[in-house]
Amino acid sequence: QVQLVESGGGLVQPGGSLRLSCAASGIRFSIYAMGWYRQAPGKQRELVAGISSGGSTNYADSVKGRCTISRDNAKNTVYLQMNSLNPEDTAVYYCNANSPLGTMSYWGRGTQVTVSS
Repeated sequence: QVQLVESGGGLVQPGGSLRLSCAASGIRFSIYAMGWYRQAPGKQRELVAGISSGGSTNYADSVKGRCTISRDNAKNTVYLQMNSLNPEDTAVYYCNANSPLGTMSYWGRGTQVTVSS
């Protein structure tokens, strides 16, 4: 009954922007830490950005300054605004939810982001 559904991916040109959304259900969203991860073909999944239940954020060095993670607890949704995209950002982006104390972790199915001219 826990479900994370990503949306907003697609094909963009270098320098373009995208806003990813992740709608969560089946969890007490407001107390969960949320994150965005990405995985390119043949590579390991890596953290892009995270946001705590209290609103603290952290970013991978590769996206810092270009990406902003935010959450809307009233909508049970976490967002990732991505600007100045480059081909290295091409990957499947996954939404992640972690319960307090890290006891439980949930994943969405992912949304494809392709940056190409």
